[in-house]
Amino acid sequence: MDFAYDAKTEELREKLLRFMDEHVYPAEATLERELAEATDPWARTPVVEVLKAEARKQGLWNLFLPGEHGGGLTNLQYAPLAEITGRSPHLAPEALNCAAPDTGNMEVLTMFGTEQQKKQWLQPLLDGEIRSAFCMTEPDVASSDATNISTRIERDGDEYVINGRKWWSSGAMAPNCAIFIVMGKTDPSADRHHQQSQILVPRDTPGITIKRGMHVFGYTDGAHGGHAEIEFTNVRVPAENLIAGEGEGFAIAQARLGPGRIHHCMRLIGMAERALELMCKRANERVAFGKPIAAQGVVQEWIAESRVRIEQARLLVLKTAWLMDTVGNKGAHTEIQSIKISVPAMTEWIIDKAIQAHGAAGVSQDTPLADLWANTRTLRLADGPDEVHRMSLAKRELKKYL
Repeated sequence: MDFAYDAKTEELREKLLRFMDEHVYPAEATLERELAEATDPWARTPVVEVLKAEARKQGLWNLFLPGEHGGGLTNLQYAPLAEITGRSPHLAPEALNCAAPDTGNMEVLTMFGTEQQKKQWLQPLLDGEIRSAFCMTEPDVASSDATNISTRIERDGDEYVINGRKWWSSGAMAPNCAIFIVMGKTDPSADRHHQQSQILVPRDTPGITIKRGMHVFGYTDGAHGGHAEIEFTNVRVPAENLIAGEGEGFAIAQARLGPGRIHHCMRLIGMAERALELMCKRANERVAFGKPIAAQGVVQEWIAESRVRIEQARLLVLKTAWLMDTVGNKGAHTEIQSIKISVPAMTEWIIDKAIQAHGAAGVSQDTPLADLWANTRTLRLADGPDEVHRMSLAKRELKKYL
């Protein structure tokens, strides 16, 4: 693979870096103030809408999505751009209409949606007019094994009836969330990978109860549309709301999660870079025992090790993106799992050392570090916990020698 960014990527990088400096970083304090003043912790914040309008005007819009609906970029071209947005994870991704879960939901509708589904739901998502939620995880089963999903989706004439309970439904607390993609079982008697289906459920459908918004290490995560616990009680939707067909839910989830996992890892590298930058500035400015803490050997070791770990992770992410572009997601399965294991752990380690270098300030609201840490630690669970990826990766390696 060629390690140089092509001309299109360089042009977008320069434009995006300017956008971050001129618009995103100055807006971080505004976002914090707006969230603090809002009576609803999940309320839409005006500053995000301002950033979205500016990003769209500058052509920094839907960059994650290949093909005619998006930026037309490959995974390899998108990787350094997603990394940049990761430096301000609560503002930049949504400003560019590149925030989860909308990205994954748009990918699902692009790949599997009917023309009517695309017209009704994909286009408003592409335009940033609405947001969406993905309802897969359940409180009563180990959802790390997606075949455990117990929510029922049962056919009744020209409708499907949905009953079940979900939680950590990402995006569902956003006031402008208009559509849920719900995963559940249509045929419990089928083989374990064909029991599930996915279906489009408008948020205002009778029978849906938002029980509560979930907190992440004490944060509402309102800037991302939050996460919700939801009950579905005899929720009826038209049969044409089913995506792809009965029994296709697991395959759709796998197709959705591959790009989602690498996008998270791309942004995590940006978070790690932001943490390292803050650590270096703090180390040069903070004096303890008569000299800057940057002169302490242990701090120098943290900084050197951080740079090594970031470079290693970035190379593996770029290799994964290149493989996804050249041999497809299935051909890059080993690498996708490898980055999902290694990159959150790398970023968590660096943020932890940056917090330590800041002392008490590191766990306060005066730096983004505590929020970055909570975000990063969560990604060791989201899209599959570390242990599941390790188990699958080990089986694939062992299989070579059977």
